[in-house]
Order: sequence, then C-alpha cells, then structure tokens
Amino acid sequence: MEDIREVYERSSFLAKAYNPFHVSGVVAGVSALVMLGGKLFFLMGWLGVSQSFPWLTAASFVLVYAIFNSVFTLSSKNLDRYMGRSILAFLALVLVSGVLARLISGMPMDEAGTYKWIFFVLSFCYLVFISIMGLVKRIVAYAQREEWNQPRLRYRKPRRKI
Repeated sequence: MEDIREVYERSSFLAKAYNPFHVSGVVAGVSALVMLGGKLFFLMGWLGVSQSFPWLTAASFVLVYAIFNSVFTLSSKNLDRYMGRSILAFLALVLVSGVLARLISGMPMDEAGTYKWIFFVLSFCYLVFISIMGLVKRIVAYAQREEWNQPRLRYRKPRRKI
C-alpha cells in the first residue's frame, strides 16, 4: 500500500521546490499578458479599466508569487540557499512588474495612487511569509531529529507555607 505522503508528493504541484527565478519569470509573464490584455480591451472599448489597472495587476501577481513561493519553501532541500534565491527573484519580479506597469500605464508609481505603499506592504509581508515558512521547516526538522522520551523529572524542594 502506498504511503499518503508519496501520493501527495507525486500528485501535487505544491510538494515541489521550483526554481524561484522560473516561478518569478512565469508570474511576470502572466502579469504582462493580463496588463496587455487590459490595455487592449480598453483601447478597443470592450472594457472600461482604469489607467492604474497595470499597477493593480502588478501588485496582484506579486502577491501570488509571495504566497506560492512561501509554500514552495517548505519543500526545498537547502533552505538557506532557496530563501536567498527566492528573495532575489522576488526583488527582480517587483522591479520587472513595476517597469512593465509604468510602460503600459504611462503613469509613474507616484501618480498611481497608493501603489507605492502597497508594494512596500507586499514586500514586508513576503519577508514575513518566507520567514515563518523557514521557521516552520526548521522546527519540523528539529522535531523529527529529536528522540522524544519521557521528560526528566526534577526534584523540587517543597514550598514553605506562609
């Protein structure tokens, strides 16, 4: 009978640690397609999107990367190397998404409203997400290495009654 863990690792895409730069590239590509599609629909008159739609799309896909890459961190073999590469890929994604949003919308980030703060909050949240996942992975690895025996009982002096 197959172990449930083996079935999960074989069937779920979340059970693998993908190269963060590949994930970042895919997210940037899909983000660019959505931005261009929104611009195309706007120019053809099919959809009334705001001029800041590319900034919204960029922020949304940065959030998607942050969530999925944090989950992929749990499956990595070398946690420190993976986290370092993930952070670099995140910075590259933010930069590329910002440049694409600037080019497609024609608006700098300062004119796009609160998107400067949104990107700041997303960056902070990504660092929190990836730190929590790294901590969870280290705690689980430590717990699996430890041998859990009955805890040692210490002799304590009885308290004096007052």
